[in-house]
Amino acid sequence: MLKALLFFLVTIGAIVAAVSFNKGHQQKQFIALFEPVPDSTKSKERKMEDKIIRTEEEWKKILTPEQYRVLREKGTERAYTGEYWNHFEEGVYKCAGCGAELFSSDTKFDSHCGWPSYFTPLAGDRVVFKEDRSYGMIRTEVLCAKCGGHLGHVFDDGPEPTGLRYCINSVSLIFEKRPKK
Repeated sequence: MLKALLFFLVTIGAIVAAVSFNKGHQQKQFIALFEPVPDSTKSKERKMEDKIIRTEEEWKKILTPEQYRVLREKGTERAYTGEYWNHFEEGVYKCAGCGAELFSSDTKFDSHCGWPSYFTPLAGDRVVFKEDRSYGMIRTEVLCAKCGGHLGHVFDDGPEPTGLRYCINSVSLIFEKRPKK
């Protein structure tokens, strides 16, 4: 009985230590993602008139039901079902809610996760980040800076040069093909 109690207490102690370490590690990652991204071509401040603000009824009229579910209600499409998860034409990926240019095909890579993945947005002011504690996890949500639409999440397991993986829902995007240079 004493051995069982001792084993139980040691196990609980190890779990508490692991959770505490992991929480600190995740917090450092989260803070690092909020550091400003240098961009010499854009102002560091976004003007309020650049933002698109609509009522939920207006969004419902503009977006398809699936776009509304993902962009406005923070839904997620199933892996390997979206239009762009395995799409590698040259061009730019825009926000399906407002048309803001978000990601370039030059930064897209196959992460084998079932969603379109990019290692960086077109510019530091194109997306904003928000802590997401849904489903018992701590993640960093990626939103369109112009309309506030939910795009997906960013993780720190991407390729160089950033080490980031912007995991984005296809339904949140519209692709515009660009001619080869």
